[in-house]
Amino acid sequence: MITVIQRVKQASVDVERTTIAKIDHGLLILCGFAPSDSLQTLHAMLRKCLNYRIFSDEQGKMNLTIAQVQGGLLLVPQFTLLAETNSGLRPSFSKAAPPEQGRRLFTELIALAREQYSPIACGEFGADMQVTLCNDGPVTFIMQFE
Repeated sequence: MITVIQRVKQASVDVERTTIAKIDHGLLILCGFAPSDSLQTLHAMLRKCLNYRIFSDEQGKMNLTIAQVQGGLLLVPQFTLLAETNSGLRPSFSKAAPPEQGRRLFTELIALAREQYSPIACGEFGADMQVTLCNDGPVTFIMQFE
Protein backbone atom coordinates (compact mmCIF):
# COMPACT_ATOMS: atom_id res chain seq x y z
CA MET A 1 0.00 0.00 0.00
CA ILE A 2 1.25 3.42 -0.91
CA THR A 3 -0.28 6.55 0.56
CA VAL A 4 0.17 10.25 0.00
CA ILE A 5 -0.71 12.09 3.19
CA GLN A 6 -1.36 15.81 2.92
CA ARG A 7 -2.07 18.27 5.69
CA VAL A 8 -4.84 20.48 4.34
CA LYS A 9 -6.74 23.63 5.24
CA GLN A 10 -9.66 22.14 3.31
CA ALA A 11 -10.29 19.42 0.75
CA SER A 12 -13.22 18.08 -1.23
CA VAL A 13 -14.12 15.42 -3.78
CA ASP A 14 -16.56 15.97 -6.63
CA VAL A 15 -18.07 13.27 -8.84
CA GLU A 16 -20.15 14.34 -11.84
CA ARG A 17 -20.11 17.97 -10.64
CA THR A 18 -21.51 17.05 -7.23
CA THR A 19 -19.50 17.35 -4.03
CA ILE A 20 -19.58 13.93 -2.36
CA ALA A 21 -17.04 14.54 0.41
CA LYS A 22 -15.55 17.56 2.14
CA ILE A 23 -13.40 18.38 5.16
CA ASP A 24 -12.06 21.56 6.63
CA HIS A 25 -8.59 21.35 8.21
CA GLY A 26 -7.21 17.84 8.54
CA LEU A 27 -5.64 15.12 6.43
CA LEU A 28 -6.26 14.12 2.83
CA ILE A 29 -4.98 10.59 2.30
CA LEU A 30 -4.65 9.20 -1.21
CA CYS A 31 -4.57 5.39 -1.00
CA GLY A 32 -3.09 3.00 -3.54
CA PHE A 33 -3.60 -0.70 -2.85
CA ALA A 34 -1.29 -3.58 -3.81
CA PRO A 35 -2.24 -7.27 -4.26
CA SER A 36 -0.34 -8.17 -1.06
CA ASP A 37 -2.33 -5.74 1.12
CA SER A 38 -4.45 -7.15 3.92
CA LEU A 39 -6.47 -6.06 6.92
CA GLN A 40 -3.17 -5.92 8.82
CA THR A 41 -1.82 -3.42 6.25
CA LEU A 42 -4.90 -1.23 6.67
CA HIS A 43 -4.56 -1.29 10.47
CA ALA A 44 -0.88 -0.29 10.25
CA MET A 45 -1.61 2.58 7.87
CA LEU A 46 -4.49 3.93 9.90
CA ARG A 47 -2.58 3.64 13.18
CA LYS A 48 0.34 5.58 11.70
CA CYS A 49 -1.80 8.31 10.14
CA LEU A 50 -4.02 8.88 13.16
CA ASN A 51 -1.00 9.13 15.47
CA TYR A 52 1.41 10.95 13.15
CA ARG A 53 2.30 14.30 14.69
CA ILE A 54 2.26 16.66 11.72
CA PHE A 55 0.11 19.52 13.00
CA SER A 56 1.74 22.56 14.57
CA ASP A 57 1.65 23.22 18.30
CA GLU A 58 1.76 26.70 19.89
CA GLN A 59 5.50 26.91 19.20
CA GLY A 60 5.04 26.08 15.52
CA LYS A 61 6.56 22.59 15.88
CA MET A 62 4.96 19.57 14.23
CA ASN A 63 3.86 17.95 17.45
CA LEU A 64 0.08 17.39 17.31
CA THR A 65 -2.06 14.58 15.87
CA ILE A 66 -5.19 14.95 13.80
CA ALA A 67 -7.33 14.25 16.88
CA GLN A 68 -5.55 16.92 18.91
CA VAL A 69 -6.47 19.56 16.32
CA GLN A 70 -9.95 18.06 15.75
CA GLY A 71 -9.26 17.70 12.03
CA GLY A 72 -11.20 15.84 9.39
CA LEU A 73 -9.92 12.77 7.57
CA LEU A 74 -10.60 12.46 3.84
CA LEU A 75 -9.77 9.07 2.29
CA VAL A 76 -9.47 8.89 -1.50
CA PRO A 77 -8.62 5.76 -3.51
CA GLN A 78 -5.92 6.28 -6.16
CA PHE A 79 -4.62 3.17 -7.91
CA THR A 80 -2.17 5.26 -9.99
CA LEU A 81 0.10 5.48 -6.93
CA LEU A 82 1.20 1.93 -7.78
CA ALA A 83 2.15 2.83 -11.36
CA GLU A 84 5.38 1.53 -12.82
CA THR A 85 6.94 4.41 -14.74
CA ASN A 86 10.53 3.30 -15.34
CA SER A 87 10.16 2.03 -18.88
CA GLY A 88 8.26 3.17 -21.91
CA LEU A 89 6.01 6.17 -22.33
CA ARG A 90 2.89 4.70 -20.77
CA PRO A 91 2.50 3.75 -17.11
CA SER A 92 1.83 0.15 -16.16
CA PHE A 93 -0.55 -0.63 -13.32
CA SER A 94 0.30 -4.31 -12.95
CA LYS A 95 1.49 -3.75 -9.37
CA ALA A 96 -1.86 -2.31 -8.30
CA ALA A 97 -4.50 -4.52 -6.70
CA PRO A 98 -7.19 -5.75 -9.11
CA PRO A 99 -10.30 -3.54 -9.01
CA GLU A 100 -12.39 -5.98 -6.94
CA GLN A 101 -9.66 -6.32 -4.32
CA GLY A 102 -8.99 -2.57 -4.30
CA ARG A 103 -12.69 -1.83 -3.76
CA ARG A 104 -12.85 -4.35 -0.90
CA LEU A 105 -9.73 -2.92 0.76
CA PHE A 106 -11.01 0.65 0.44
CA THR A 107 -14.38 -0.36 1.92
CA GLU A 108 -12.60 -2.10 4.82
CA LEU A 109 -10.37 0.94 5.35
CA ILE A 110 -13.41 3.22 5.59
CA ALA A 111 -15.06 0.89 8.13
CA LEU A 112 -11.88 0.74 10.24
CA ALA A 113 -11.45 4.50 10.09
CA ARG A 114 -15.05 5.11 11.18
CA GLU A 115 -14.54 2.78 14.16
CA GLN A 116 -11.48 4.74 15.29
CA TYR A 117 -12.04 8.35 14.29
CA SER A 118 -14.54 11.04 13.36
CA PRO A 119 -15.15 12.96 11.16
CA ILE A 120 -14.40 10.78 8.14
CA ALA A 121 -15.15 11.66 4.53
CA CYS A 122 -14.47 9.42 1.52
CA GLY A 123 -13.96 9.51 -2.19
CA GLU A 124 -15.69 6.97 -4.43
CA PHE A 125 -13.83 3.88 -5.61
CA GLY A 126 -13.72 3.60 -9.40
CA ALA A 127 -15.23 7.03 -10.02
CA ASP A 128 -13.76 9.86 -12.06
CA MET A 129 -13.14 12.23 -9.16
CA GLN A 130 -12.05 15.82 -9.00
CA VAL A 131 -10.10 16.37 -5.80
CA THR A 132 -9.67 19.96 -4.66
CA LEU A 133 -7.41 20.87 -1.78
CA CYS A 134 -5.62 23.70 -0.08
CA ASN A 135 -2.36 22.11 1.10
CA ASP A 136 -1.30 23.48 4.48
CA GLY A 137 2.43 24.18 4.62
CA PRO A 138 2.70 22.45 2.21
CA VAL A 139 3.09 19.33 4.32
CA THR A 140 3.03 16.12 2.28
CA PHE A 141 4.36 12.64 3.07
CA ILE A 142 4.57 9.51 0.94
CA MET A 143 4.36 6.33 2.99
CA GLN A 144 4.56 2.69 1.99
CA PHE A 145 3.05 -0.10 4.08
CA GLU A 146 3.60 -3.83 3.56
